Amino acid sequence: MFLHKEGYPTILISLGVLTLLCYGTHAMAPEWLFKAVVVLSMGVMVIVLQFFRNPPRHTVANANQVIAPADGKVVVIEEVEEPEYFKDKRIQVSIFMSPFNVHVNRYPISGVVDYAKYHPGKYLVAWHPKSSTENERTTVVVKNDKTAVLFRQIAGAMARRIVMYSKEGDKAVTGGEMGFIKFGSRVDLYFPLGTKINVSLQEVVKGGVSVIAELS
Repeated sequence: MFLHKEGYPTILISLGVLTLLCYGTHAMAPEWLFKAVVVLSMGVMVIVLQFFRNPPRHTVANANQVIAPADGKVVVIEEVEEPEYFKDKRIQVSIFMSPFNVHVNRYPISGVVDYAKYHPGKYLVAWHPKSSTENERTTVVVKNDKTAVLFRQIAGAMARRIVMYSKEGDKAVTGGEMGFIKFGSRVDLYFPLGTKINVSLQEVVKGGVSVIAELS
């Protein structure tokens, strides 16, 4: 199993705490309770390890395609007003990531990072309509000679840490890592009106692999 670097501190802390818990239970509790704690601790470690897994992905780059920036389920496809960067109407596509999805976030297109900003905020559930504008989030815009795509990492009720690697002026490569979100959360993408959307509501997509949209 490949593990993401963002998980190392959490994995080490979890391992240390659970080891101490097992040791203390073995020294002071009945045998049956010790065995139960060991089984529970093993289960917790499996959950932690699977959350920070980072499986290799083979991205087929195509200048006319926008690739999924995250694993998860498509929960929104609608026309909205984008108030931060474009300040006009766009097609929003939102991907919800459950705690069981891979939480690596990837660039949907190649180009140059034209805008990158972190916003502190609330921790509404990730599917709440106002989470896109009120939750802790990042906004990243990648531009190339064909288009500009804005996407947001959005924290949820459980996700209390967003990691963004992007900086303005960085070179973005389709499928390359741009960040990580811990626990359940979502990623929003914003496309020009008229963009052909290749996914449907409730469809499950894979980051770095699934084609979300085709550019005209």
